[in-house]
Amino acid sequence: MPIDHDDPVLILLPPSEGKSVPARGPALDLAALSLPGLTSARRAVLAALADMCSCDPQRARTVLGLSPRQAPEVAWNAGLDRAPTAPAAEVYTGVLFQALGHRDLDRAARRRLDDQVLVWSGLWGAVRLDDPIPAYRLSASVDLPGIGRLPAFWRPHLGAALAALVADQVVLDLRSSAHASSWRGPPAATVVGRVLHERAGTLAVASHFNKATKGRLVRALAQQGRDPATPEELVESVRAAGFVAAWAPGSGRRPATLDIVVTDP
Repeated sequence: MPIDHDDPVLILLPPSEGKSVPARGPALDLAALSLPGLTSARRAVLAALADMCSCDPQRARTVLGLSPRQAPEVAWNAGLDRAPTAPAAEVYTGVLFQALGHRDLDRAARRRLDDQVLVWSGLWGAVRLDDPIPAYRLSASVDLPGIGRLPAFWRPHLGAALAALVADQVVLDLRSSAHASSWRGPPAATVVGRVLHERAGTLAVASHFNKATKGRLVRALAQQGRDPATPEELVESVRAAGFVAAWAPGSGRRPATLDIVVTDP
C-alpha cells in the first residue's frame, strides 16, 4: 500500500539496534515494501550483506561492529531472504519504539503513524511501520563490501524515491546524524527535532531521555489527530500536545529547528 501523498506531515525516525526476531510470518518480499523505487537498491544491499555474512562470518562481524556474543546475528543476515517477517513496528524494539507503543494505540492513531512515519535503515533505505521485514543487523554507517559507505550509496536512491513524496509535505526529522546524511528534507518544509535536557538552568543535548522523548512525541501527535500544513503549525501541535518546545525558523538552506526540553522526572 503506497504512502498517502496527501498527508501533510512526514515523520522521519531512526531504526533501533534492538530487534525482535519474528518466529513466524511470510518470507521477505522486497516488492511488498513501501517506496518501490528503492527495490533494486534494497536487493543490491541485501545481496552484498548476505554474501559477506555467509562467505566470511569473521570479516562480517568486524565490518558490522559485532562482539563475539553477537555472532548469531551474522547468521541472521546470511538468511534474510528466507527469514520470517513481521511489521517493522513489531521488529524494532528499542527505547524509541517502546515509547511509541504502536500496538497499544487505537486504530485511527495507528493508521496515522503507518501513513506518516518512515523509519530509516541501512538495509532498506526507509520503510513504513507496517512494512513486513525480518530482523537484521546493519548500521547506517557501515562500509559494506561491494556497496561502499551506506549513506553515500543511499543518497541518490532516496533522493529520487522521496522527491515527489515530499513535494507538499511538512517533514519532522527526528533521525540521528548518521541517518540524516543520506537524505535531507527541503529546508523550507523541514523541522529538525532535538531533545535537550535542562538541569540546574543549563541545557544540554539529551542522551538518556532522547529516544524515549521522541517516541512519546510521535505517539502524542498521532493521538492528537491534527494535520499541520506548515512548520509553524507543526510547532503549535507539539506544544498543544504538552511538550516544552523552543522554535527557531529556518532560513535559506537551513531548516527550522525544534528543541524539545525535558527535565528530571
